[in-house]
Amino acid sequence: MMKRRRFKQSTTLNERLSVEAERCREEARALSPGRRREMLLRRARQDETAVQIEAWLRSPGLRAPT
Repeated sequence: MMKRRRFKQSTTLNERLSVEAERCREEARALSPGRRREMLLRRARQDETAVQIEAWLRSPGLRAPT
């Protein structure tokens, strides 16, 4: 049986997603309009949405379903 490689993340999920979103936007700015640019912008929006969802899930106003 194979063992999984495990390691601790040095940065939070939000930080990693934010950095990835910014990297995608920077790379997209350098490209001319086309499929690759649209894919990078889409990925950046997905990362930003994930940050917002994660913040919403951690908000103190959120209550467990009853």
